[in-house]
Amino acid sequence: MKTAIVILNWNTEGFLRKFLPGLLRSAEKAGDAEVIVADNASTDGSLEMMGKEFPEVRTIAFEKNLGFTGGYNRAFDIITAESMPEYFVLINSDIEVTEDWLRPLTDWMDSHPECGACAPKLHSQKERDMFEYAGAAGGFLDKYGYPFCRGRVLSRVERDYGQYDSPKDVFWATGACLMARSSLYKKAGGLDGRFFAHMEEIDLCWRLQLEGYSITVVPQSLVYHVGGGTLPQSSPFKLFLNYRNNLLMLSNNLGKTFALLEYRDGNTPGQSARKGARKAERRILVRMILDGLSAAVYLLTLRPAYFKAVTDAHREYRKLRTKVTLREIQDYIGSRDRQGPVRGWYRKWIIPSAIFCGKHITGKIRDERFYF
Repeated sequence: MKTAIVILNWNTEGFLRKFLPGLLRSAEKAGDAEVIVADNASTDGSLEMMGKEFPEVRTIAFEKNLGFTGGYNRAFDIITAESMPEYFVLINSDIEVTEDWLRPLTDWMDSHPECGACAPKLHSQKERDMFEYAGAAGGFLDKYGYPFCRGRVLSRVERDYGQYDSPKDVFWATGACLMARSSLYKKAGGLDGRFFAHMEEIDLCWRLQLEGYSITVVPQSLVYHVGGGTLPQSSPFKLFLNYRNNLLMLSNNLGKTFALLEYRDGNTPGQSARKGARKAERRILVRMILDGLSAAVYLLTLRPAYFKAVTDAHREYRKLRTKVTLREIQDYIGSRDRQGPVRGWYRKWIIPSAIFCGKHITGKIRDERFYF
């Protein structure tokens, strides 16, 4: 098996019944690919339905909900204990694939060994010529850690008229449909289990970039995403996960990333590590202050559940964070060359830029300089 395509299911029986047949046909057409459904202790009859309607599909049942991160990591361990596929695809149950979505991704990975992970363009399943919020045509990250996309900035989503039809190295690619090299997924330790769900794919892509690999959107591949299949946008728990995990992601990666910039500018590994760590601490502090302002707005606009989600997220972040030491950063820098590998890191704060530029923000971003 060259490619393992894994759906992590949690109470989405309807999506499986609707979208799994097309996925199976596409995998059979591509060849040397297997679709596997891992189930996070669903209670909606998903597994029973799979046994009756899709008995040919391998299922992996977990005794409890391990979350997006734990579920995929556990599924990966079980699959690779038997044989190591070359590629590991994470795909949501609410994804509708096109007939030939898989081949462009495997062809790209086959011909670009420097690529650690890639993804298709993501369209809305309902408005089919519109990009979809969760990944659009590939993601960027602004200076304070706010993610946005080619084709989606804040809540403004573009129509796809071919403006992003060339392969592009980006900061991150959507976890709704992400292909990674199995060897790198394993080496990186998979998804960060502390995240549970949300932003885990951005963190993984960032870590792969720090190891010198690119993240690419391959627009010759296209899939459609329903979105909100597990948690709706209005969920306070989703807000909690996003705020907490964003800080965990910055803590994981920002020190090394700033140190790379210092090293590229001619500093020694030791100097780069010290300067990078200091910059990371200051940047995370600013982000926490911005989060606090958001919490105040939620409180003033009578949304106490959202206010509590932000404050709880900060409290949980302080419990879960693991400090990256100066020695770790210095050792990392000593193993790198002078050219920093992180692409798609936006030099500005995207929120005021988007408010000021309005509908012209997407064109503005295409013209802006990034760190790399």
